[in-house]
Amino acid sequence: MTLPGGLAIPVQLTSVNELRDAAQQAVREARVSLVVDGKKIELRCGNYELPRAVGRVQVDCPVTAGYMKNSTEDHWGLRAAARIRLWPAGAPWMPPGEMGYPLKQRWFLTHTQMSNEPTYADGGEQRSRKKVYYHSGLDLGGTEAMAQVVAATDGVVVSLGKEVLPEHKSGTPVAPRYDVIYLRDSRGWYYRYSHLYSFDPSIELGANVRKGDALGLLGKEGGSGGWSHLHFEIKNRQPSGEWGTEEGFAFLWEAYLRDFKPDVMAMARPHRYAKVGEEVTLDAGRSWVREGAPSLRWRLSDGRTVTTPKVSVRYAKPGTYSEVLEVKDARGRAGYDFATVNVYGDTDPITINASYFPSLDVKAGQTITFKVRTFGLTSGEETWDFGDGSPRRSTQSDGNAVKLAKDGYAVITHKYEKPGDYIVTVKNRAAATTHLWVPVK
Repeated sequence: MTLPGGLAIPVQLTSVNELRDAAQQAVREARVSLVVDGKKIELRCGNYELPRAVGRVQVDCPVTAGYMKNSTEDHWGLRAAARIRLWPAGAPWMPPGEMGYPLKQRWFLTHTQMSNEPTYADGGEQRSRKKVYYHSGLDLGGTEAMAQVVAATDGVVVSLGKEVLPEHKSGTPVAPRYDVIYLRDSRGWYYRYSHLYSFDPSIELGANVRKGDALGLLGKEGGSGGWSHLHFEIKNRQPSGEWGTEEGFAFLWEAYLRDFKPDVMAMARPHRYAKVGEEVTLDAGRSWVREGAPSLRWRLSDGRTVTTPKVSVRYAKPGTYSEVLEVKDARGRAGYDFATVNVYGDTDPITINASYFPSLDVKAGQTITFKVRTFGLTSGEETWDFGDGSPRRSTQSDGNAVKLAKDGYAVITHKYEKPGDYIVTVKNRAAATTHLWVPVK
């Protein structure tokens, strides 16, 4: 493979291994073995992985061919055993200043679905599922009608709702829908922003926008499954010559570091899916700190506290579990993430999605709006523990009875009287739990 500037790097793919679950035969992990620049390396593909340094380059593997065997859709345009990407050693994955984070909210605020992760947030992860939607774009959960979506790059608005510029109606990846905006950048890449609650009034078809310009508000419109999130996806011409997804997780990671300058990035994802009694391995090894080495602590639903990156858990009952990961840097600054584990037995697990706004620079005494929706029940009955010693409170969502219902999410507000890191626990009357991290200044 020849990189810009003429650097030629020999690459040999020596093996591909794909791990599937027993219930759906969904690929849960793919690994490739490579010889890159004369050095052996094994990579996990997609699923929240970042490029790794080897020899004179950095390398990653977005996807393997096994994901196409029982997928609902071919997003990738892959016509080989695997897709491999290279960057020069030490180089940014995107040129500085070219891409920003597309949401004005905190990283990993709530659920995400990305990088080949089988979709799960809307309760669709069931034993009966024969075709799997492996997520090719980047789903970033957030608070409906409140979180602002902004342009990740400079570009031209080639599609606004159902309107499309004539020259982009055919022979392009543009798929217009009432809740979708497409931008096209200077290199010819298309950026899809889906499920928008509303478009910003300033956006016009054919207009040039700048990175950071407002596009609209995050929502759950269109084919969202009923949970509020931004679907952000990059499409371009792939080595096969076909239009396909350009895996963007590394670009978002890099953009968030530049835009928001966090000290700690805890990483407990992707989510897991397992049968009752089956061993589940949680892995915090992808976590990052700006200073020193990360200090890790798992607080598990079975009462254990574990300080190793990897931990094994078995679950005795079906349900949706949320395991708490705390990561600290050398100066004691903390970050939190949560591992969602969907456990099935004789019944499929229900799921629960919660979020809050605002999530950036929250001050003591400030009113915070929380929203929640349960999936898989005729109605949801949620209990809130805000983590500050205040009395527990309750809400009732609609159980996703009507996916696009404007009042589908239940709403509750809360104020924190003192600065601190608060872990919010949200449960419904059945076995489903989720967590939120609220840092208050």
